[in-house]
Amino acid sequence: MGIRDWPAAERPREKLIELGAEALSDAELLAIFLRVGVVGKSAVDLARDLLTKFGSLNAIFSATEQELSQVHGIGSSKYVQLQAIFEMSRRALSEKLQQKDIFESPQQVHDYLVLKLGNLNKEVFLVLFLDAQNRLQASEQMFSGTLTETSVYPREVVKRAMHHNAASVIFAHNHPSGVAKQSQADELITRQLKQALALVDLKVLDHFIVAGNHTMSFVEHGLL
Repeated sequence: MGIRDWPAAERPREKLIELGAEALSDAELLAIFLRVGVVGKSAVDLARDLLTKFGSLNAIFSATEQELSQVHGIGSSKYVQLQAIFEMSRRALSEKLQQKDIFESPQQVHDYLVLKLGNLNKEVFLVLFLDAQNRLQASEQMFSGTLTETSVYPREVVKRAMHHNAASVIFAHNHPSGVAKQSQADELITRQLKQALALVDLKVLDHFIVAGNHTMSFVEHGLL
């Protein structure tokens, strides 16, 4: 049975108009994007297949074109559309963080970092540069690969902070292993960066570890 044959109150588009987007499940939201299914499957069924294969919406957005094409009914055009939606989501969150003190919206910071780093398959070190009102000025991926004291260069962070005329910074990096817990190397790098930035009167406000949809804050754990 196709979605058009469902009761009106159960169709994703009609349900969204009636109740708002927040009332829909991940599969229903994805089905609206997909618009149509394939022979023998509705758009909702196809959306469920994607969620079963990848595990989450964020993982679907982060999948490669080759990975997505393994699901029958998903081609390059859908991949391009998904990437466009994903990038618009990141930019919309970035715009919000630029407009007010980021500590007024901790959930938005979490969402932004998860969108940026949550499903990358290699470690990436991100720096958020903030002004004196804690508004986001810029976000830069500065280092990648396994993070060690020899792969993260404090002088480069200082240089970019001065370029953006930042008053403070927030660090974030991901753990592809899926475990949002700091290592000794993470703690050492954070101390070294904090010391280097203090020399030019720049504050380190936090360091987040991102693993999938989870984040861990150094400040909340008394590590900064």
